[in-house]
Amino acid sequence: MEWQERVDAVWGSAGENSEDEVVAAIDALVAERGETDAVALFESAGARDFAGREAEAEPLYRRALELGLEEPQRAQAMIQLASTLRNLGRADESVALLQRELAEHPEHPLADAARAFLALALHDAGEPTAALRVALAALAPRLPQYGRAVAAYAEEL
Repeated sequence: MEWQERVDAVWGSAGENSEDEVVAAIDALVAERGETDAVALFESAGARDFAGREAEAEPLYRRALELGLEEPQRAQAMIQLASTLRNLGRADESVALLQRELAEHPEHPLADAARAFLALALHDAGEPTAALRVALAALAPRLPQYGRAVAAYAEEL
């Protein structure tokens, strides 16, 4: 079985295992790849996030991004790093990261996920109106009947 398939298998059964077991299983796989493998570092960071160990996850996400992740892991790492920053009480950093991500990749397949996390970060940053605007603007295109009205209301906020 290929390395990524084994990683996917760990994540596929994550709900059946303890958080520490998931981290240990991912770490065992990461050890096969080394400290300069961006994908391995991304998986290590994700395991720590899963276990609620955000302070350990942050530097791993940053290092993985520095080493150069390909899509879709690059976008996932940006979103997950932003979520980690928010969970660490650094909502302003999360907002800035997500706003930059959306400015650079507005049509990325994960852009709506980035917008959802941006809304959460804006709320935590004390900007509930901006959070609502982002959430409604993301939702409006998916509303067959009231999309135009919701988009207009979001603009008014």
